[in-house]
Amino acid sequence: MHTPNAPESMFRSEEGLGVWEHRGKVAAVGIGHGPTSRRWDGGRDTSVGAITILAMRRAMEDAGVDPADVDGLVIDPHTTTGAFWPADKPLPMDVIESYAQTDEPLDGITQLSAEWILKNTPELTGVNFTMNGVGCMSRAVTVAAQAIGDGMAHTCLVVKSWHNLEGRYYQGGAAASNETPGTAALRGLWGTPACFGTALQFAEYCRKYGKSHDMMAPFMENSRRNGLMFPEGYWAQHRPEELTHEDYRAARWIAKPASLFDNDIPIMVSAAYLFTTAERAKDMKQKPVYILNHASSRGRPRSLTPTLDEVEEETAATGRKIYEGAGITADDLSFENMYDGFSLFHQFHLEGLGYRGVKFGEALDFYQTDISIEGPNPVSPSGGNVGCGRSRFWMHTDCMQQIQQRAGPRQVTGVKPEIGVSGGPMPHGGDFTVWGASPD
Repeated sequence: MHTPNAPESMFRSEEGLGVWEHRGKVAAVGIGHGPTSRRWDGGRDTSVGAITILAMRRAMEDAGVDPADVDGLVIDPHTTTGAFWPADKPLPMDVIESYAQTDEPLDGITQLSAEWILKNTPELTGVNFTMNGVGCMSRAVTVAAQAIGDGMAHTCLVVKSWHNLEGRYYQGGAAASNETPGTAALRGLWGTPACFGTALQFAEYCRKYGKSHDMMAPFMENSRRNGLMFPEGYWAQHRPEELTHEDYRAARWIAKPASLFDNDIPIMVSAAYLFTTAERAKDMKQKPVYILNHASSRGRPRSLTPTLDEVEEETAATGRKIYEGAGITADDLSFENMYDGFSLFHQFHLEGLGYRGVKFGEALDFYQTDISIEGPNPVSPSGGNVGCGRSRFWMHTDCMQQIQQRAGPRQVTGVKPEIGVSGGPMPHGGDFTVWGASPD
């Protein structure tokens, strides 16, 4: 079975498209996570393929769905942020050969394919639709939602996993080369960290609006607090450490003004969701969470790194697309769960949304107010990636769980959780979803 990448026609990346034609007709009904770890220990049962299969089975069990009834599978086949298998290192043939193999020996080790998953999950006998949502879980979610709405599948698994070989970013592969091809040579000439572009935008933001890095502390403390209440998160499982104002201010610089804690921590982790039609969702074990809209940003900077003006223009347009397609306004949002892998750009998402009336240049002041799950303005109740580890999917899981009222100790209580928004990764380019307690 050949799995194509999702065509651009499936994404709602333009303004003026009106209300999404499938608004409220697609629902999320199951959630599953695999175990979380800092890096791979080389074992069969801890490989990225193994934890993916476990997450999928948990999602189907959570929904009360017979695996034979699943007819669709949407995945992001990329499972790394730079941690490639070293060219001179022997392949782990004992693990590879313990699974049904595809033509790519590193399938299930440093990458995933729908073909590998289906070969190693024999209970999925009815899958006849597969598609890649390449980029992250945010894109896979939008692809699955559109596919179900268009009738390509009726009960679809959505999957995203990460492997981490060395416990750090950019260890091996292209990053280990003595040469950097193309325009990447300009961006990476001095080995700048991944947060470098965001740090430049944040510095420009602080100069323009008279803000400071220290003003990020309440957001960071709130994120870690919420993340410690996310049982599958890395910090909750392995390092249950609070982050104080003093900790944040004392952290070493990575790319000033981006400090150590402004960067999420790379981990191994997997998540799977089960989507179906609103009609079928009525008979599932869990309360359906309806998808009210999905929207995409495809901003292209005029130079190597987007300027502050470009980021603000794009996030404002994204906010308009999100609201237009869902048929709502900013006042209808109960909470937000936008991406935060680099904490210094989360405010761009907030300001583009106009969340709680926040305008450009006001988010850091907003952080000084009550943004807790107990207050009227919950920000990142998932804890996000800085509070749970790099997955790019905690925010989606949390939106579903908040609306289903099963977020446990991090359940928002200051507002009634009826409509949430999540997505990313970057303010200047990403995919976003609006989740609702009702299809109407």
